[in-house]
Amino acid sequence: MPDRAPQPVDRQLPTDEARDLLSLVRDIAQREIAPKAAEEEDAGHFPREVFTLLSSSGLLGLPYDAEYGGGEQPYEVYLQVLEELAAARLTVGLGVSVHTLASYALATYGTKQQQVEHLPAMLGGGLLGAYCLSEPSSGSDAASLRTKAVRDGGDWVITGTKAWITHGGVADFYTVMARTGEEGPRGITAFLVPGDAQGVSAAAPEKKMGMKGSPTAQVHFDGVRVPDERRIGDEGQGFSIALSALDSGRLGIAACAIGVAQAALDEAVAYATERRQFGKRIADFQGLRFMLADMATQIEAGRALYLAAARLRDAGRPFAKQAAMAKLHCTDTAMRVTTDAVQILGGYGYTADFPAERYMREAKVLQIVEGTNQIQRMVIARHVAGPEGR
Repeated sequence: MPDRAPQPVDRQLPTDEARDLLSLVRDIAQREIAPKAAEEEDAGHFPREVFTLLSSSGLLGLPYDAEYGGGEQPYEVYLQVLEELAAARLTVGLGVSVHTLASYALATYGTKQQQVEHLPAMLGGGLLGAYCLSEPSSGSDAASLRTKAVRDGGDWVITGTKAWITHGGVADFYTVMARTGEEGPRGITAFLVPGDAQGVSAAAPEKKMGMKGSPTAQVHFDGVRVPDERRIGDEGQGFSIALSALDSGRLGIAACAIGVAQAALDEAVAYATERRQFGKRIADFQGLRFMLADMATQIEAGRALYLAAARLRDAGRPFAKQAAMAKLHCTDTAMRVTTDAVQILGGYGYTADFPAERYMREAKVLQIVEGTNQIQRMVIARHVAGPEGR
């Protein structure tokens, strides 16, 4: 059956403009995204037309400068847009988050000339980006990446393979971290690589448990030549750029997780208030009522956590610890809530006729991407107790 229209979330938004923006997003989500989500996910269809619509609507560059076509919205607002999109379809919400991540390096560390030349098309010109850090042999240990970029006159020649790339094979540009110097984090540099550059190719998409409409693939760089003008930041600065991008990206994942959890709760509440057993609604049984109460509480706590981290970021204050906490808590919450939603629907929850089982499958990946939750715990512990081995 099609996904239910989500219940409106009572949001605290800073401006009337932000309220109008969220209203626009809800309208697009309910009219253009949610009605086709189940069918297209089952078919493995990537909704490129939706991303084109979002770009033309100004929703692919929300946190970036208006000078370059961005929406110049605070993260507090941008993340709530992601939550609404992810509640309608995670492939779309996560896709917007990944595009924002891929645009981050140039928007934050690029030269003025680079930003003028490339950002307008990236933020509002219909282009879609991908972020290339992980490799087949370096996931959590990203500093050990092996993709190389060798200088050849005024160009760089990039050779290697990136793995687990969202939008791999369909992206118009790739933000690529490659080794230009010594081993370890200090030898890595960032590059902006066109998706149609000679030597760029993608493997067949991975066959995944969930998010089947979102292509995840290895991307091969076979002697890809890019001019030095497409190097982002200084040589050897790439790893610090990557980590900075991931701090913000983790907030995007947290917001998407709460969107999926909210959708699952809405489905569970609707079912529990309609389904009758033993002469009354199953929502009237105390055991189930307590499950719904716990689900709602976990979602509200997660939303408050990611918004608190976003407000720190918006204020220019350190937020890495809070970003890791938000990613950890919100994605664990999504897994718990979606699992409980399947349980509440009983046998129906285990069938593809209802979206609860899809939400549960999708929630799992959020505990893994952009730093597994075990890595998040390591990051948080370093902030709390200092580096290991002191």
